Amino acid sequence: MAWAVSWAVHVDGIDVSSRMNPYLTEIEVHDKDGTASDTASLTFSDSDGALMLPKHGGRVAIYLGGAKAFEGTVDEVRSNGSKGGGRMLHVSAKGFDSRGKVKEPQSFHKDKATLKDFLGDAAKRAGLSGVTVDPSFASIQRDFWSADGETIIHLGRRLADELGGTFKIRGDKAVLAKRGSGTTPGGAALPTVTGTWGVNLISWDITPYQGRPRYTKAKARWFDRKTAKWKTKEVEIEAGDGAPEASNNIPYPKADEKEAEGTAKGRKAESEREGGGGEGVIDFNVSAQAEGTFVLSGARPGVDGTYRIAGVTHRLSKSGGATTSLELKQPQGDAGKDKRQRNRKAG
Repeated sequence: MAWAVSWAVHVDGIDVSSRMNPYLTEIEVHDKDGTASDTASLTFSDSDGALMLPKHGGRVAIYLGGAKAFEGTVDEVRSNGSKGGGRMLHVSAKGFDSRGKVKEPQSFHKDKATLKDFLGDAAKRAGLSGVTVDPSFASIQRDFWSADGETIIHLGRRLADELGGTFKIRGDKAVLAKRGSGTTPGGAALPTVTGTWGVNLISWDITPYQGRPRYTKAKARWFDRKTAKWKTKEVEIEAGDGAPEASNNIPYPKADEKEAEGTAKGRKAESEREGGGGEGVIDFNVSAQAEGTFVLSGARPGVDGTYRIAGVTHRLSKSGGATTSLELKQPQGDAGKDKRQRNRKAG
């Protein structure tokens, strides 16, 4: 039986696709927005138990439709079977080597440094070759930065949550990108993919707006030593037409005005991102990437519109075709807005 999409698997730089082909039954690749590592899984028919177990930590690259969809290391092997169901072998890989110093807690501080310098030091201590930081974050300077018994993963996520970014480790490099911008840390635009009813849209399950995560303002306070007064930095948030005023008041004071502004902007990005979302499934499209843009059309008025892609799962099956599932957030444009005139049918 032929695969619906061409694929190739390289292990430690060697193309092993032809050797895998008689046994490989499923491929899954997951690209996340920074909340977790990129992952991949390969499922093999292991009827006679003759397959060799892959080496733990071996380098894996997966190509789908001629494009590299995943690169990482073998992290886990699982075997399962039953008397009537045969035997299967499942090989899982992560976007970075989880056996290394990335899981080692760090305790250090850096005075009067930029965020890029501080995070670069943390990455070096974790055995990584470097870090890429979005230009809007890279030059942020503070009098004091610290890691308090945190791994590079926890430290990166803490800073990302504070600033409205997304952090992940890919291979031997760390990346801190600006969340919701639709661009790479270097400023290049991420791909836009479409889902159109009757063309390539298989299914959708979307909430175009949610009330609880939305605020109209984000506020952070700091103590101004020059005036000996507490001051507040306020950032406006787009919350939709007619939204009642509600402020996201950050409970912990910040060191100065710049830190307060950065944290308030981070809460703004979080509020806008969590204002709605769901899932869309389309025909296989290898260009879909986390933090890219998805344009939905033909579902219905008020749901059609633009969404931010928070996660991508490519699924290929030897017997069941190929699909791309999208985790969606941050409704934009007409999403959540039914602009039709009210009538008896519409309510």
